[in-house]
Amino acid sequence: MTQWSDVIAFSQLHEVDWPRDPAKDPDRWGVHHPDPPPWNRLLGPVHERGPVSGVIRQRGEMVAQWGEPHRSDLTFSVAKTYLAMLAGIAHDEGLLPDVDEPVSRRLKEIGFDSPHNQTITWRHLLTQVSEWDGNCLGIEDTVDRYRVVSHDPRPVMGVKGTARPLQTPGTYWEYNDVRINQLSLALLHLFGKSLPDVWREKILTPIGATDDAQWRGYDDAWVDLPAKDGRPAQRVKSVPGGTHWGAGVSISAHDQALIGQLMLQKGAWFHHSKKTQVISAHWINQMMQPCPLASFYGWLVWLNTDRTTFTHASEQSYFMVGAGGNYVWIMPEEQTVVVVRWLESNRFDGFVERVMKALN
Repeated sequence: MTQWSDVIAFSQLHEVDWPRDPAKDPDRWGVHHPDPPPWNRLLGPVHERGPVSGVIRQRGEMVAQWGEPHRSDLTFSVAKTYLAMLAGIAHDEGLLPDVDEPVSRRLKEIGFDSPHNQTITWRHLLTQVSEWDGNCLGIEDTVDRYRVVSHDPRPVMGVKGTARPLQTPGTYWEYNDVRINQLSLALLHLFGKSLPDVWREKILTPIGATDDAQWRGYDDAWVDLPAKDGRPAQRVKSVPGGTHWGAGVSISAHDQALIGQLMLQKGAWFHHSKKTQVISAHWINQMMQPCPLASFYGWLVWLNTDRTTFTHASEQSYFMVGAGGNYVWIMPEEQTVVVVRWLESNRFDGFVERVMKALN
């Protein structure tokens, strides 16, 4: 553990200034406050968080852990990457054969039928260039226009929540949550069953994650699914791809590291001498391809191709990033997965620098 002492001490010195209990100081907790009314409030459940915590895995083995690594905490937009992984499951099962096919071709009457939206493809949604227009789970997409994100290197040219002119789908990159929620809704209808159930069956269980991980929906996010493949009609919640308005994924740093290990191993999992291809390597490789409109972003993962976003990390590194200082950092060249949570975002580069020094 001595090798990692400086890494751990630095992270613990720079805990995010959000209160640990959101109920005690709600005005300082979360990212919904800048939204225009009535969307500047929580729409789903949240809960107390733990301290700065982390896990480091190297060559498949855990080499460091600190804080409360087994505590399930909200992980915000790290969940976006989980949606991309679920899309990979759908692709591997033949439900999503072509990412360049318009979503409207297979899914009707869920928000892709207008002349503007009917040309949106799965690739557009996965790379955040969809320019989807509408209301998803009760939230207007205009809420997320002109979004400010700490790791987006480009300046925002307008006021958040104002009606930025829409562009042709596929021609404009903008980080968002409402359109990600629309992707989640589309995947729900594609699978025809609860995404948390698919997530647990197809990803969490095969990699040996705990039963503590949960993926919750907003209070009013109920969706009626028709009967499909012998399953009866059912009513389930569509889950968000983050915790911008509450709900989302609660998961431990330990289980996050296992998911990162799965990504590092190109979708393969090894248990004793048995290999299971959980997600196809082809799909994982596609997730790492830079978006032509935003070279720092892949398929719902942050990239480091020009080393301007994460200056001390390698070009091969990629990241799952969530608000509140939640990071999963994957280093293929070092065969290493690093999870840190509740770290001040403006201190992450210093954290990365110390990890690299410990590795070398």
